[in-house]
Amino acid sequence: TMHISRWNIKRVSLLLSTALLLYVFVFSSGYHKYQIEGIIGRTQPEKVWEYVADFNKMRLLNPTIINFKILADHGHAHDWRYTVEYTERLSHWPHWINTARAKYVVTKTMPGVTPVAYAIQSTHETCFFSGFYCLQSHSDFIFKNSNGDTFAQENIQYQCPPLLGSMCRRELEFQRQAVMHNLTHIFSKQRG
Repeated sequence: TMHISRWNIKRVSLLLSTALLLYVFVFSSGYHKYQIEGIIGRTQPEKVWEYVADFNKMRLLNPTIINFKILADHGHAHDWRYTVEYTERLSHWPHWINTARAKYVVTKTMPGVTPVAYAIQSTHETCFFSGFYCLQSHSDFIFKNSNGDTFAQENIQYQCPPLLGSMCRRELEFQRQAVMHNLTHIFSKQRG
């Protein structure tokens, strides 16, 4: 019995150590930061803000989004809120499809308030393995007038397991750079 007891202790210790290592390197998720900015030439910030706030346009901006469904929608012109569920195909792993749920808060300053500000805040929960494993992200997207152009800046905080850090960063960069590029392209075509 002494031999079996030691064997069980070693086995349990090995299992716990493996589980702890998996948790730390695969499933634990610290927050990382990312920022992107761009100038959309000869446009009004309100027009760019309205375009980005409309999730119907998001498939034109972000090529990874496959489909979506608006789950809730309320508010007014200065404070509009909606919840959306969307499916996306990862750019670097195109056979990998995941589902996310996001809550958007779309705001602009009230009339007569200066400086005029346009903002979109969103919180996303992206789930993998049929909802077993979920990651959070938060975005603050602002739009301001800059000498007749629109200055757009997005600040993102996102979770990613340490083992997948470079993959998460590459995916985020691909998506956000595509959004900024497509936004600039769409508005340059509208002027021309």
